[in-house]
Amino acid sequence: MASRISTRAALALSPVLLAAALLAAAVTGPGSAEGGGRILAAPGGGELSGLVITIDPGHNGRNGAHPDQINEQVPIGNGETKECDTTGTETGSGYSEAAYTFDVALKLKRLLREAGAKVVMTRSDNRGVGPCIDERAEIGTDAESDAAVSIHADGGPPGGRGYHVIYPTKIKGLTDDIYGASKRLAIDLRDSFGNVTGLPRANYIGQNGLDKRSDLGGLRLSDVPKVFLETGNMRNGADAKKLESKSFRGRIAKGIFEGLKRFLG
Repeated sequence: MASRISTRAALALSPVLLAAALLAAAVTGPGSAEGGGRILAAPGGGELSGLVITIDPGHNGRNGAHPDQINEQVPIGNGETKECDTTGTETGSGYSEAAYTFDVALKLKRLLREAGAKVVMTRSDNRGVGPCIDERAEIGTDAESDAAVSIHADGGPPGGRGYHVIYPTKIKGLTDDIYGASKRLAIDLRDSFGNVTGLPRANYIGQNGLDKRSDLGGLRLSDVPKVFLETGNMRNGADAKKLESKSFRGRIAKGIFEGLKRFLG
């Protein structure tokens, strides 16, 4: 549909355009909120110098106001389709998953850039719609990312607690090339995230803090190692209290950062 947000044209970067994007990003301060869909040049040096990491904060703040756009069917490979995006969940007090994931993403971006990494964000603020799941996958692939992580918070049963990491099942012609690396990334994130945050592994889904799925377009269409991290259950009171805390969201970002370092190191 013509009105749908599209980043493909901007992200199909030739070497010349990529160099231009890097040069333009160099003037961007690490605390600013822009940078969706393009590489943010690192300040230089650091243990992750030369590596490219895509951060994909789930959903977007205006998704709920544009049902026609987010309900549009997009391809997810092998002739299958799925909705462009979803609205996400929220805590009992109304703190939205979209706002939460973007805040964590900004904190993570700061840590990664301070460590020398080049960072790609799939969206630049929490005031838009999308991008669609196929475009989110394409952003990480086009940037030739060394790793990509999609940040989420679950809307599980109120009695369920904890975090879990989702990696793709092995699908011939789609995920078989990233399956092994994505599983390793999931394990490294699971271990480091729990160590840093002290949050428990999910007791209501997956097994031992891990789950694998075949239906997520953001994983099926990625050509770089990628996982979804459900950082907690927003419908659980104990988890929600942690996720709503600004200072604890810094620990959540640190946990993701340490997991990425373990994988990339």
